[in-house]
Amino acid sequence: MTHYSRLSVIVIDVPPGGHDRELAFWREATGTPLTPNERFPEYHGADLASGFGLLVQRLGDGPARIHLDIHTDDLAAEVARLERLGAQRLGRLEFWQVMRDPAGLVFCVVEAPPGQLTGANAHRWG
Repeated sequence: MTHYSRLSVIVIDVPPGGHDRELAFWREATGTPLTPNERFPEYHGADLASGFGLLVQRLGDGPARIHLDIHTDDLAAEVARLERLGAQRLGRLEFWQVMRDPAGLVFCVVEAPPGQLTGANAHRWG
């Protein structure tokens, strides 16, 4: 079955003690208001002029890091495709799958709202 996906969001993961400072830094560095997510208050984000989204995420634990989100219109198909390329599943939350790439870096595959991804803004697989 065919599906669409694209690299969509840069996520800056920050432990609680540094979150507010990091959030203020990225607001100023990008000149973009990073607004809180109503459903997930640990996220503040915006769409950037580059076509990428930027999120600053308050972690429950773990070190500061950056991870990437791939958005897709078919979560199961995209996760399976990435597993064939060498990625591993780490855990499933709400509407996204946390994965690890072959080098050991964490990334997420996120289900996009219907109709958001098209041939004009994403890659068609299959």
